Amino acid sequence: MEKDIGKIPKNENTDIIIRVDDFGGRVGLTIREFVTGERYTGFTKAGVRISAENFQKFKEMINSVKAEDMKETKKEEEQQSFDEEIPDY
Repeated sequence: MEKDIGKIPKNENTDIIIRVDDFGGRVGLTIREFVTGERYTGFTKAGVRISAENFQKFKEMINSVKAEDMKETKKEEEQQSFDEEIPDY
């Protein structure tokens, strides 16, 4: 079972593909790079797979990002402290 959810262009030759699949008989969400080139066309090793049992946690984390979090900031404001606490989902 494979269900393509969408793709985001990364550059001229690479897209980021998001799909639901069942790798090894286990359902999950896969986010991987797909390249189109002269020597190779297909998925690369670059990517991540979120298992079905972790999908709800992943979705909560993604949904916690606000549009204003993604705005460009000045260089000195971009640097974050490593002491900043990261929530555990």
